[in-house]
Formats: sequence, C-alpha cells, structure tokens
Amino acid sequence: MTREKWLLRSGEHITEAESTRYAELLGRRAGREPLQQIIGVSYFMGLPFKVTSDTLCPRQDTELLAETAIPLCKGAKVLDMCTGTGCLAISIAKLAGPASVTAADLSKPALSVAMANAKANGADVTFAASDMFENVGETYDVIVSNPPYIPAEQMDTLMPEVKDYEPRMALYGGEDGLDFYRILTAEGAKHLRPAGPEKKGGYLIVEIGFDQGKSVPELFRAAGFSDVTVKKDYAGHDRVVVGHL
Repeated sequence: MTREKWLLRSGEHITEAESTRYAELLGRRAGREPLQQIIGVSYFMGLPFKVTSDTLCPRQDTELLAETAIPLCKGAKVLDMCTGTGCLAISIAKLAGPASVTAADLSKPALSVAMANAKANGADVTFAASDMFENVGETYDVIVSNPPYIPAEQMDTLMPEVKDYEPRMALYGGEDGLDFYRILTAEGAKHLRPAGPEKKGGYLIVEIGFDQGKSVPELFRAAGFSDVTVKKDYAGHDRVVVGHL
C-alpha cells in the first residue's frame, strides 16, 4: 500500500491470513528476489511502473538519463531503444512535451509490460517490436537508450537480485559490454536528424556502466557525434553520455 494508505490504517490490527502472507513475502525477499518484483511496482521520475521478471527494475541512476533528455525533447520526435518497462519513453511523453515518442524492444513480454505502463500512466507512446534498428525506419530528433552493458567477466559477479531474477538479455552487453553501443552509435547516426546550417543535429543520449566513461564516448566520436560529454550520477560515477550530429 502507499504511505498515505498506511497512515490511514496504521492503527488497525492485521489478520492471521495477512500475517501469514506477509511472512511469505519476507521469505521471498530473504531469498534475494527484488522488492520491486515482489510488490509488482517501481517508481521512476515520480511515476508508477509495473515490474515483472521480464524487465529490468527501473533504477534511480537512470533518472539522470531522463533528466538529461527531457529539456531536449520538447516538441521533438523521440525514440527510446531497449525500452524495457517503458520508464524512459513514458517519462519523456509525460514530462517533456514531445511531438511523438516511439519505444522499441526485442522482448515481446517486455513490450507488453511497457504498453500496460503507458496505459496506466496515460502516456501517448507508440511501441515497436524490433531487434535494435531492424524495424525502425524513421528519423528522430532524440534517441535515448539504457541498453545491456554488462561485460562477460562481470555477469557472474552481479548481485543475486540482478543475476538470478532480471532478464539476461537486458543485462549482457557482449564480451566487452560495448556491443549495443556500437550499434547505437553507428545505426543511431543514420536515424537522427542531420545538422542544418544553423541547427545542431539529433541527439543520442545513453546510460553507461561506471567504467565505460572513456570507451563509449570514443564510439560516439568515431561515429561522427559532436560535443560528446559524460555526466556523473549522484554517487560520482560516470553514468550518461550525450552527443549530437
């Protein structure tokens, strides 16, 4: 229940059935199942998002990506690649005033969750089942993405909440963790608005792992992006890379 509902009911005594159910839930958490999956919801940018084992649990670190993108998305045509729960696409649709938002993902179960989240939050988002840019044919002003970026050597070191309960396809980024950034920079450049005489080209904004603050910007520059910058999260780790054509 919400904090508000708890305050209203804080003087009540729970039933034996409720106590048993609560003990069962505590047991699941003790087994390292993510809290968000147990209660079925996670909050991102102040909005509620349904969470299942088919999606990553939205993380506060990723809010930096949303906060970076929102000022650039007003009146813009936006693509969210690897959308998962849809938290980025839906937050941008609700908070940025974009012209349109499209969200793409290879996982059909994840897209089903994202569609439910868009409906629940009253967000106007178009969804596409696509293996990266395979089924994406349009040009956008802004592309955002929180892609899989965990390298092979780190997969077995992840916390049980992540390793055992979140989808591997949303985590594993290839041998060096950079497979999806190579696609995002090379193919993304083909799907972004080109620079005009007096206007910058389209923006690519991605989340990265804490140790990818040098390798990912290099891929941006190699693909022709300008003014490439790295933003740190509140823990002081490299977290977001931004560049434009």
